[in-house]
Amino acid sequence: MAWNEPGNNGNDKDPWNKKGGRDQGPPDLDEVFRKFSGKFGGLFGGNKSGNGGGLGGAGLSFVLIIAAIVWALSGIYTVKEAERGIVLHFGQFDRIADPGLRWKMTFIETVIPVDIEAVRSLSTSGFMLTEDENVVSVEFQVQYRVIDPFLYKFSVTNADSSLEEALESALRYVVGHSKMDQVLTNGREVVRQNTWDELNKIVEPYNLGLIVTDVNFKDSRPPAEVKDAFDDAIAAQEDEQRFIREAEAYAREIEPRARGQVTRMTQEAEGYGERIILEAQGEVARFEKLLPEYQAAKKVTRERLYIDAMEEVLGNSSKVLVDVKGGNNMMYLPLDKIMDKQGNATRVALPSSSDINDLRNKVNTSRNSTVNSSSDRFGADRFNDGR
Repeated sequence: MAWNEPGNNGNDKDPWNKKGGRDQGPPDLDEVFRKFSGKFGGLFGGNKSGNGGGLGGAGLSFVLIIAAIVWALSGIYTVKEAERGIVLHFGQFDRIADPGLRWKMTFIETVIPVDIEAVRSLSTSGFMLTEDENVVSVEFQVQYRVIDPFLYKFSVTNADSSLEEALESALRYVVGHSKMDQVLTNGREVVRQNTWDELNKIVEPYNLGLIVTDVNFKDSRPPAEVKDAFDDAIAAQEDEQRFIREAEAYAREIEPRARGQVTRMTQEAEGYGERIILEAQGEVARFEKLLPEYQAAKKVTRERLYIDAMEEVLGNSSKVLVDVKGGNNMMYLPLDKIMDKQGNATRVALPSSSDINDLRNKVNTSRNSTVNSSSDRFGADRFNDGR
């Protein structure tokens, strides 16, 4: 049964009962504290009797111990992986704290954490004068990070502000030595690189503890008052580049075709030359074979050559000679074939009757002389040569 149940004599089990059976209530906290401080006071040479009033030397020692523990614990701090801690001893630089769990003396040392891996950025913009005395609006951005925490914090008053001023100075210098077209159109990369180089030259003597990782040419435009005219100029330049590209493409298309035509014409010329040479060589060979025959019978050979030549000439013409018995020669002109060859739009000049008669007389005379010479030739040569 519990000590405080009804009907039960719980005085014997009451935890607050003291010897002698009197109910004295909860213990006095002052008495407990005095006993506790008495035990520790004996360790530091204090009064062990416990009859002294207040805390005394033992209490002061206890307070000092607690304060020392709190002070020691308050000096524990952590440096992140991406940070470095600048430890100042009474305001003077003492060391650089690496990442991890560290301890400092509170109220004596101060730790300033600096992030050395984060990439920071700042930008500058404004109207700037170019080399050709034009005004352009330029916006520039730079990215950087800290490489030396001590120099970043103590080399100058504010490293970020100093870098921004150096960026503006470098940008104005580069823009002032560039033409407007270079800043606005095709020379942006050159302006960007020159600005980067000039910025490094400016910040190097100040030892800011920074390194510039990249610079960006964000925007460049003319003033609003001349924006329309400048847009027209940009459009004209773009058209110029487009026409140049089209001309180059046309040239690349035409050049192979022209080269092919040149090659074809060269090959045709070479083939024609070879054909003419071979024909000439054949004519020479035929003449060399005909020469002995001509030397043996000059008249017959000459007439033979004449007949062959006339046959070749008259064979390619559209005129037909008809030999009619009875001595009358008639010449026939195929006008329908001549008109078909010349086309419907071509007019054919018909020969007159006098021209036809003259031509008929010449043909008869030639025919008679040919027949007579042929008969004389075949009669004389045949019997004179003994054939």
